[in-house]
Amino acid sequence: MKLVHTIKELRDSTAPVRQSGVGIGLVPTMGALHEGHLALIRRAKEQCGFVGVCVFVNPTQFGPAEDFSRYPRTLPDDVRACEQAGADIVFAPDVDEMYPPGFSATVDVGGVSRLLEGLHRPGHFNGVTTVCLKLFNIFQADRAYFGQKDYQQLQVIKQLVRDLNIPIEIVPVGIVREPDGLAMSSRNRYLNPEERRAALVLRDALEAALSTYRNGQIETEALEREMSAVIAAQPLASIDYAVVVDAETLQHMDRINRPAAALLAVRIGATRLIDNCLITQEMPNIVKL
Repeated sequence: MKLVHTIKELRDSTAPVRQSGVGIGLVPTMGALHEGHLALIRRAKEQCGFVGVCVFVNPTQFGPAEDFSRYPRTLPDDVRACEQAGADIVFAPDVDEMYPPGFSATVDVGGVSRLLEGLHRPGHFNGVTTVCLKLFNIFQADRAYFGQKDYQQLQVIKQLVRDLNIPIEIVPVGIVREPDGLAMSSRNRYLNPEERRAALVLRDALEAALSTYRNGQIETEALEREMSAVIAAQPLASIDYAVVVDAETLQHMDRINRPAAALLAVRIGATRLIDNCLITQEMPNIVKL
């Protein structure tokens, strides 16, 4: 496996692969890799002959009061993990390589990016879509792999690709959870032991919504109240949002008569965590936690 730091090195490495007709898979990450990221790499390796991983803590998707400066940076560990998972190349640029002096372009897809995370983290998705479009252009991959844990991000990237006719397939990969049900996240390492136990309230809230739905409740407000009540009972937790929305558009829906998504953003102490699950009318297709 090769580690490169510049766009030129990356392009020089991938050009012969592309010319040979081998499929290229891209896994964009911000590093601090965990089993959820490795699942993306493994899925890419199953479907593509050549897999590239980007490790880049993207400053443009962080707000001024967010955790850019303390976001974990563990490149040597990440490189080893990528190699073990089957990656062929790791692209780890610095900020100036991705955003050289004078850089001013911004990608704003509007629509789904304006909701939920877009309201609570203004500008976040503009940073995500800008860096992803750059990576799509740099790698010229056939497929890109994104985790379902960042559910809204997945929908935003799908809209970006659809609206701009980008010739890449977006492949979603299911949430990977700890044995006790907490969704894996690079930010979990911020939690102290007490907060780590409290963070299970996200799992509990989603399970409560699914249980209520299985028992015949299809009114979304009732499911939202159920989730909010579970979270409110945890003293270390505060809610940014707890909603049940249309699974594709993320718009409000009164009742579940088409695929829906239960989405959570909850602060545990100073750490903001997100989680979600899908809710469908076909009971066997409900995503179990």
